Amino acid sequence: MKVTNLTDVTEFILLGFQGTVQLRVSVFTLLLLVYWVTVCGNLLIISLVSSSKNLHTPMYFFISQLSISDILLSSDIAPNTFYILLNNGGSITFLGCMSQFFIYCVTELFECLLLAVMSYDRYVAICNPLRYTSIMTIVQCKRLAITFWFFSLFTSFIDTLAASRLKFCGMNIIDYFFCDLVPLQEISCSDTFPLKLQICLLSFPFLGIPSIIIVVCYMKIIHAILRISSNISRQKAFSTCSSHLTVVSIFYLSLFCVYIFPTSGQTAEINKITSLLYTVFTPLINPIIYSFRNKDIKKAIQEKMRKKF
Repeated sequence: MKVTNLTDVTEFILLGFQGTVQLRVSVFTLLLLVYWVTVCGNLLIISLVSSSKNLHTPMYFFISQLSISDILLSSDIAPNTFYILLNNGGSITFLGCMSQFFIYCVTELFECLLLAVMSYDRYVAICNPLRYTSIMTIVQCKRLAITFWFFSLFTSFIDTLAASRLKFCGMNIIDYFFCDLVPLQEISCSDTFPLKLQICLLSFPFLGIPSIIIVVCYMKIIHAILRISSNISRQKAFSTCSSHLTVVSIFYLSLFCVYIFPTSGQTAEINKITSLLYTVFTPLINPIIYSFRNKDIKKAIQEKMRKKF
């Protein structure tokens, strides 16, 4: 693509996953199945939580918010990835790239905050059960969700605005499957240090503080569980937070592998596969974990089935 000045880049070429036709078709089929199950599974959870009175509790309200975020993330990444796979690469406009990056940022930042408050919810339920209903009210949970969405939107807008000001000097080929900040910085010819510093400062309240909250909450939860004398009661207490702990572990480990841990020596393909884990497969895992390992969700599904049949 020829350019006349430093900012004359109107589109980017996403290489995606290069390979044979058979390999790309196989990956396309797998991701299409994953996307379909993700959307259906998360829509099912949203429907159950909104219509079943037994699920009108803070924990399930947060799970439904997580499902909304997962649908947005999957729908932001998957459709364009399908196109890239079928065509062995594809173009995306500059505006489309920034829009994709914006939605991606919103969902990731929101999920960081949401997983932290869900950890606190489990902490209160296990360590301070007598005050749970007075601390974690539905009204308070809705206020928190609205606040999280607002701050995620605001911060993502600032990050996207800063990313849109990068100069690319005619370089518009991105060896990735979506518009993320790291590959954009790699092809940029401008000084990226100010942007990296801004992202770091803005991301700390969404990544650093939630991580600390999650670690502290689960340290207290584990300590409280170990003090329970009855094995049955101990297993019951742990089962109430094991699903959330699994989701948190998968989400943060994959996120840290891409953005926090050193990437020297890792190939671009490894980074792509790691990114697929939390952008495509984590939204699939969430409804599976929260449905198959949750008695209340199973009961709500059975009630719905009985009413229809």
